[in-house]
Order: sequence, then structure tokens, then C-alpha cells
Amino acid sequence: MDEFNHTQSVDKELDEETLFIVSQTFKALSDPTRIRILYLLSQKECSVSEIAEELSLGQSAVSHQLRFLKNLRLVKYRRAGTTLYYSNDDEHVMNILKQTIDHARHH
Repeated sequence: MDEFNHTQSVDKELDEETLFIVSQTFKALSDPTRIRILYLLSQKECSVSEIAEELSLGQSAVSHQLRFLKNLRLVKYRRAGTTLYYSNDDEHVMNILKQTIDHARHH
């Protein structure tokens, strides 16, 4: 019974906003292109054109994915002149991504 009661109290702590953010984070990590972008940005800061070139993607596709990731606060940018440089903005999610990649590589 104690285990069930503990589960109930945990469920009560998961409000709608938290559930939404968690599900959106996993949605972000469910797309191969976004995974590739996040992995690249976990290693270095890049402009849209650098990401597009390194990952062999179109700039509009990269911009679209970056907008999605920025809205979730998984990436951030800084402006240098007319160029935006993107980097990761959530070390927790990057750790989940790296751990999942390590897990997949060990199979």
C-alpha cells in the first residue's frame, strides 16, 4: 500500500504544464534531424549555415527545427552582426541525449 500511496503523491505533483513540457521535450528528441542538431550544438556553437553544411541539410529546414528547439528553450542564440550563432540551452536535456546515445551505442 505504501508504494501505491507514493505513486499517487508523485502523480499529483505532475501538473498539466509539467506534463506538457516533458512531452514536448521527448517530442523534440524523437526527431532524427533535431537529435543531429542538438548533438552538434552540444559540441560547439554554430550558425544556421554551419549546421546546414555539417549535417547536409537545407537552411530553411535547419531554421525550422531551430525555431522549434528555441521555443522549448533547448537552444539559444547570440547575434554577431547579421549572423545568429546557436548553442545548447538546457544541460539536463543534453545529458539525457548523450546518455541515450551512449546507451544505443552499447547495443
